[in-house]
Amino acid sequence: MKFMVIVKADADSEAGVMPGEAVITAMTRYNEELVQAGVMLAADGLHPSARGLRMRFSGKQRTITDGPFAEAKELIAGYWIWQVRSREEAIEWLKRAPFDGGTEIELRQIFEMEDFAEHMSPELRAQEVSQRERIARTGRH
Repeated sequence: MKFMVIVKADADSEAGVMPGEAVITAMTRYNEELVQAGVMLAADGLHPSARGLRMRFSGKQRTITDGPFAEAKELIAGYWIWQVRSREEAIEWLKRAPFDGGTEIELRQIFEMEDFAEHMSPELRAQEVSQRERIARTGRH
């Protein structure tokens, strides 16, 4: 099972405040545990929403709204992608994360190709496999 672990933004992350050395050290240790256990597939922090945008789709019309966005609690500061055996395993890993101070994390299971099996023709399934193989070869995720 794959899960996305979403780290919610706060006032500091939205202001572009970088974590101190102690926080980075603790997070690096934690990430190393995830890598050693074969759990972590990807992880990244995100720039503040002031450097982002939102695009709204309405028919053929596209409307862009530049950041920053008002509600920090609805924004994302970073994420991990984890491969685990169960939701419970993901929760156990998450409990060990070196966060404090009211950090909020959202855990969401990622759909896998098998979840769409009954809605995918053999051609669509082959195309999906081909795309994933090409992404893996280029190293671009």
